[in-house]
Amino acid sequence: MKIKLFSLVLAFNLAISSLWADEGMLIPLLIKAFESDMQARGMKLTADQIYSVNHASLKDAIFQFGGGCTAELVSSQGLLLTNHHCGYSQIQSHSSLEHDYLKNGFWAKEKKDELTNPGLTATRIVRIEDVTALVLQNTQGKLDQSAIAANIAALVKTAIEGTHYEAEIKAFDYGNAYYLMVKEVFKDIRFVGTPPNSIGKFGGDTDNWVWPRHTGDFSVFRIYAGPDNKPATYSADNVPYTPIQYLNISFKDRKEGDFTMVYGFPGVTEQHVVSEYLKFIIEKERPARIAMRDESLAAIDAGMKSSDLIRIQYSAKQASIANAWKKWIGQVEGLKNLDGVAVKQREEAAYRKMTESKPEWKKYANALDSLNQYVKNNSEKEFRYAMGVEYFFYGPEFFKMIKASSELLNASNTGASPDVFSAEKNKLIASARAFFKNYNSAVDQSMFSALTLQYQRAEISTNKNWNLINVATLSGNIYAKSIFTDSTRFIQFVKSFSNKSVNKLAKDPAYMFYNTYYPLFVQEVAPAFKKYQAKITPWMQLYVEGKYVMFPNEKHWPDANSTLRITYGQLEGSSPVDGMAYTEHTTLDGMIAKNSTGNPDFELLPRMFELASNKTYGPYAQDGELWVCFTGSNHTTGGNSGSPVLDEKGNLMGLNFDRSWESTMSDYLFDPNRCRNIVVDIRYVLWVMDIYSGATHLVNEMTLIKD
Repeated sequence: MKIKLFSLVLAFNLAISSLWADEGMLIPLLIKAFESDMQARGMKLTADQIYSVNHASLKDAIFQFGGGCTAELVSSQGLLLTNHHCGYSQIQSHSSLEHDYLKNGFWAKEKKDELTNPGLTATRIVRIEDVTALVLQNTQGKLDQSAIAANIAALVKTAIEGTHYEAEIKAFDYGNAYYLMVKEVFKDIRFVGTPPNSIGKFGGDTDNWVWPRHTGDFSVFRIYAGPDNKPATYSADNVPYTPIQYLNISFKDRKEGDFTMVYGFPGVTEQHVVSEYLKFIIEKERPARIAMRDESLAAIDAGMKSSDLIRIQYSAKQASIANAWKKWIGQVEGLKNLDGVAVKQREEAAYRKMTESKPEWKKYANALDSLNQYVKNNSEKEFRYAMGVEYFFYGPEFFKMIKASSELLNASNTGASPDVFSAEKNKLIASARAFFKNYNSAVDQSMFSALTLQYQRAEISTNKNWNLINVATLSGNIYAKSIFTDSTRFIQFVKSFSNKSVNKLAKDPAYMFYNTYYPLFVQEVAPAFKKYQAKITPWMQLYVEGKYVMFPNEKHWPDANSTLRITYGQLEGSSPVDGMAYTEHTTLDGMIAKNSTGNPDFELLPRMFELASNKTYGPYAQDGELWVCFTGSNHTTGGNSGSPVLDEKGNLMGLNFDRSWESTMSDYLFDPNRCRNIVVDIRYVLWVMDIYSGATHLVNEMTLIKD
């Protein structure tokens, strides 16, 4: 029996060894278990210096930026670094034809020049606590959702009682574990500076998700707090936040093999999905979503090329849509090249074989088999939902104004008082002015026509009751007549809105269309998908439990879920395919060489040529070269954008901003031979601030460590 068990463990290890070497997004609370391994790889820190609730640690310098990126404090005055693409919507919102910060960059010369950003937050994790036992206390088990929800609500209330903190409890490993996150949420985040797009977006869509890379993907913000150093909404009396901890800057020379650690808020990984699900993603779901975004980007790109105004209006939207689009293309290609479905099937075979070792483990095999069969027979429910999300949330923009009008309609339908009615009208007019500032009806019409055809095609393939739409006629009516596709028509309608206006609204072609098909998505498609997920969750919970139970000595880690995590690896290049070898860093010389190709994505402003030709690098060069980017073998995903990449002493080496094309599959399968995260070197960031832009006062705020 011992020989058999050993051989089964070995088989499973072989099946997944290519997935777990250097893999893992570790919960900081548990970092002590990995301290010796990290130190063996060169780290000079202790686990307590990385994460502690009793004294200042590196975690106190790491912030969740907005809702989907990471940022880090780099000065005693609350100076915050994140990616250019993470701050892009703020950069775009402050830009105009008169002040084109997208094209020319922006640097606040004094703190009074720093720009406010309503709604933007920066969140520090105060502490993380394993509350699994407390969440499951007095329940009927892991599936007793009502009792679990009640326990979570009580625990959150207790955790923040008498404090200014916020808190949440998240499920990990499909409800096999629960962790409490206590947070400090800052609400006055001001825009300090950004390089021009020719640096911050250098390479554009051509280079996105690609190595070699030369993108100066950074922007600068500052956290402001009340006079008591606690979070406060914007006030002229607020002052720069004094941090518990900030990061020093690693100014020493780099070399291949250096220890690297990424500390941030990765968004979503799905390492445990079964083979049938991965097959669905590769063959159906991703290709269909890519096709939808092909159409969106074609419409937007054509508009942006036609005028500077449309370029400014749609820059942030284009970047958001294009980022996932290109990632998905690389993801599908990578999973196919790795033969990801076969890899999963081999892993599942070893897992299934192990369940034969003990009768009580049979339930794990049943869960695995049930998952594969159910996904195979019911994945169209997820497909319809994915197409609906692409269409209604990333498609034609006039949908947003119809949704925004719901409160005014509710006020009308419920007979609200004149004061409430007037307030709703004023609020909607303000929303409309902000919306139409960044809206072009011709671009939107092009998107609507193309995407409605795509969405209709997807629905017809799964819904036999779908009524065929004459898209050309409908599109002409909506954009010629609807109040929702023209700012003048819309604002005039709202200003003169009365109870009688509801009848007019019911005849609006955009409103009629939306209220025919969006309710179908909300009332039929979304609930079916929710039931589909509810069916899958208990099987996934049991399947993942089996990995922990049957393979206790393996390096297990929970999927990313936008909570604070740590990954570690080293600065290194890669050989992703036969005959191809990538070096570990790029330089300014390569940036100039790309510009020489004539591709508009590689446009540079004159100052870059002047500084490069004279090699005006200041103290920021290494061996006569100015490093721009480097790669590491850290496991990252979306949400790690802006994450600090730290050296063996915890000093800031650079800002994580991307993965290589061959790495995008790592949300599902991690291959240490291919997967690399891409980092903008902090020395290049400071060179752009100091020498290129003249924002030397910001560099002077930081602490530079040269050894």
